[in-house]
Amino acid sequence: MHHATNARPEAMPPRPSWVPFSTSCAFLFRHPRLLAVSLLLMLLTGGLTWLGYFFSVDVIDHCTGSFFIAPPTVEHFWHWPALWGWTALKWLYLLLTRAAAFYLAFALAYSLTTPGYAFLSAWAGNQYCSKAGEGEAAFSLAGALVDLREGIKVGIMGVAVTVVSLFVNFIPVIGQAAVFVLYSYYLALMFVDYPASRYRWTMKQKLGWLRRHGGYAFRLGLFPAIISMAPLLNIFLMALFFPLFTIHATLNFLAIEGRGEMVPVA
Repeated sequence: MHHATNARPEAMPPRPSWVPFSTSCAFLFRHPRLLAVSLLLMLLTGGLTWLGYFFSVDVIDHCTGSFFIAPPTVEHFWHWPALWGWTALKWLYLLLTRAAAFYLAFALAYSLTTPGYAFLSAWAGNQYCSKAGEGEAAFSLAGALVDLREGIKVGIMGVAVTVVSLFVNFIPVIGQAAVFVLYSYYLALMFVDYPASRYRWTMKQKLGWLRRHGGYAFRLGLFPAIISMAPLLNIFLMALFFPLFTIHATLNFLAIEGRGEMVPVA
């Protein structure tokens, strides 16, 4: 005979809260000093990316671009497929090499500006919630060098992602979708790196966070990935939105980590 029991099943852990992008925008514009620092970082990031992009394009074209100087000669109708193939290959070459040049340049700009964005992330976190400073590493020159080193690690990973993407892109349809997802998660790592570095998280811990919160990580990297795919405009748009993406990732990182007790508005 079975006896009834009043025992309740264990409650599922609460789902971490999500800070909408519109909330992050409003938060930034409510804090003029944060906005001023964001504009300064935007100009610095854009300038470094612009210089790195044109240098990368020049090197790539110098090494491989001679193949596309002159199209194949068309003397008979059966030569047209060769011309069409050459034209398609040229456009694919331009798309892939420009995307690769952008990510290489952006990885360099990202590495060099990491301490500045880490400062912006920490400041935004303090303004957003009262628990942001709990457990943080003390600010020091050595700490800033650690931030720079971690930024370089992420930048090197970006180079590896770019190289892998160049090969995966040749797989029809599936390859392009896989590259987009890969870039989304990589960009999420870039932005999560700032608040996580405040607590001196290792690269292993940051990657573990992405695995545990895969859905949230993809949402953090989705809009940046879309912007990064726009030829030429990606330099300006990414530099323009990068501070906002940093703050958006910071607020969500703190909320997901359970530090979301809001600071009272004065």
